[in-house]
Amino acid sequence: MTANPFIAEPGHESVFTVSTPNLKFGVGALAELGADARGLGMTRVALFIDAAVAMTEPATVARRALEDAGVDVAVYTESLCEPNSASFEAAARFAAEAGVDGFVSLGGGSVIDTAKAANLLSSYPDEILAYVNAPIGRAKPVPGPLKPHIACPTTSGTGSETTGIAILDITGVGVKSGIASPRLKPNLAVVDPTTTLSMPAGVVAATGFDVLTHAVESYTARPFTSRAKPETPAARPPYQGATPFNDVGALAAIRTGGRYLVRAVTDASDLEARYHLMFSATLAGLAFGTAGVHIPHAMSYSVATLRHEYVASGYETLPPMVPHGIAVVVNAPAAFRFTASVNPDRHLEAAAAMGVDVSGAGDAEAGEHLAGAFIDLMRRTGLPNGLADLGYGEADVPALARGAYAQQRPLVMAPRTVGEADLVGIYRDAMRYW
Repeated sequence: MTANPFIAEPGHESVFTVSTPNLKFGVGALAELGADARGLGMTRVALFIDAAVAMTEPATVARRALEDAGVDVAVYTESLCEPNSASFEAAARFAAEAGVDGFVSLGGGSVIDTAKAANLLSSYPDEILAYVNAPIGRAKPVPGPLKPHIACPTTSGTGSETTGIAILDITGVGVKSGIASPRLKPNLAVVDPTTTLSMPAGVVAATGFDVLTHAVESYTARPFTSRAKPETPAARPPYQGATPFNDVGALAAIRTGGRYLVRAVTDASDLEARYHLMFSATLAGLAFGTAGVHIPHAMSYSVATLRHEYVASGYETLPPMVPHGIAVVVNAPAAFRFTASVNPDRHLEAAAAMGVDVSGAGDAEAGEHLAGAFIDLMRRTGLPNGLADLGYGEADVPALARGAYAQQRPLVMAPRTVGEADLVGIYRDAMRYW
């Protein structure tokens, strides 16, 4: 790595691209949804809503806004909290049969991802594995433009409203992967912080830790200049590594999330904390949508897939599963201990942004400082104490590592090369933290 990570060596990449959706943020933004849909030419929309969200005030506001604008609405409430290939296919059938000319999603990342997949599969029908990332799928490019999609998140976490990826379990294979394409990015993200006010504390914690983790991952990712220069501009990957653009949003998201997460979890009436955590999620989504994520997310897919016996706080009405944010953050302290030796300065900067006093800290302490920042917040918000609390043990480590190593799309963004044997060690370190 050069002294300045953004100065390219000969033969290496020297250009990065930024592709973001239009964004509307603020209290009352959801009430403008009808005008937004009309502005994108929608006359009949598939409204994807989380089944629980469908019973809340934001759902009433969204439907009223669309109907008052003269937009015909076909409602879909069958999205799964952790979607799979079967649920994506069912959603695509609904969209095709409904004859819609646009999509609106209102819910967490799973609902937004389901709408993305339904848009793709109803527009360009093919089997799921045709579009899923290699090596699990064939990574077929999206053939052309999709119908307009407005994404309205109701959780302060996934950032799916800003990204061109949809995550799913591959039914019958027992592995989690994604479909990635700039064409999957919603045309407009409508982010109204009031949609998060009814979230249970456990859901705020799970989604909030997703914010912090992918913000730190994007900030510590390999620099975009470390990749070889592509043969053509079209060959640039959607996730490019750390750039000056994503650094700004990632650090701001880490700082804001670190400041407000505990308050947002422990006091549902703290409107300031809920507002700023939602803004942190938006910033982090824009950041990792350019830079990508790395080891904690790659490890999370195995964690979420191999066992289905854990019942998380806030998710008691759902079948046992590990929510995405928890599956990510339980790996984060161990993963950042592993990566810190390559770019300790960035790990220390991330720890400082989370509120840790790193004055006088040396490079060798960087990983432990950042790991400690996560562990402190995990303890204060009642999160599981590592993988063991999710039901995993030493006997599960080889399978966890094999599943994570298959996730090469995020792993190649790590600042340090990681092999399957390295993942074994990281999973072992993630079993217990306190």
